[in-house]
Amino acid sequence: MRTDPSPLEPPAVIRVRVWDLPTRVFHWLLMLLVVTLVITGHEGGAWMNWHALCGYGVLTLLLFRLIWGVVGGHHTRFRHFVPSPSGVWRAWRTAHQPSLGHNPLGALSVLAMLLVLSLQATSGLFSDDEIAFSGPLSAQVSSALVSLATWYHKSVGKRALIGLVLLHVLAIVYYRWRYRESLVPPMVVGDKSVEATQAASAPSSLDGPRQRLHALWWLVVCGVLVTCLVRFGEGS
Repeated sequence: MRTDPSPLEPPAVIRVRVWDLPTRVFHWLLMLLVVTLVITGHEGGAWMNWHALCGYGVLTLLLFRLIWGVVGGHHTRFRHFVPSPSGVWRAWRTAHQPSLGHNPLGALSVLAMLLVLSLQATSGLFSDDEIAFSGPLSAQVSSALVSLATWYHKSVGKRALIGLVLLHVLAIVYYRWRYRESLVPPMVVGDKSVEATQAASAPSSLDGPRQRLHALWWLVVCGVLVTCLVRFGEGS
């Protein structure tokens, strides 16, 4: 005779692939490059050559992320996590609800980081500190625009980026302390655990060899585009 499981019995749990490998590699490479950029920018001098190379790397990754936000895994696509104003308002006012991908407030943080990084990388292309670094496109625009880009890059953009990074770290610590939710392991292994009863509403991100080769192709394309842009500026 079949018996129903005890109501005290813990629900069955399955693992769902949330972050595909390209997204995870993007995340950790971007973190490494941003830290290196902050250090080399602070040191200046001969380190500015490394600063420029890391900046080109960040620009390559940002271009890749824009593309992967359209063709990548389910939870990576912008249309699946960019929140509506009403969604942000509900998330702000209501109790915390665990989510597979980015919750509305987390999505805002991601979008803000991508925007600030894009402005910082772009302004770096036009900056000129007249000492150790001259952006590859600084000769293509007026001196007024170069001055504006340099000021933004060295002051506003730098402080905004460091502030967002610190906020990101504090959010990870807060979620771990307040909700007992660790945000780091899923970005390392790619999976999150959910109850089996929620599996139907928890789609997995495709993460096979085909998707990974597709991502590698787009990363190479983005790298070539950035290289051509830099060489165009340096050769003019």
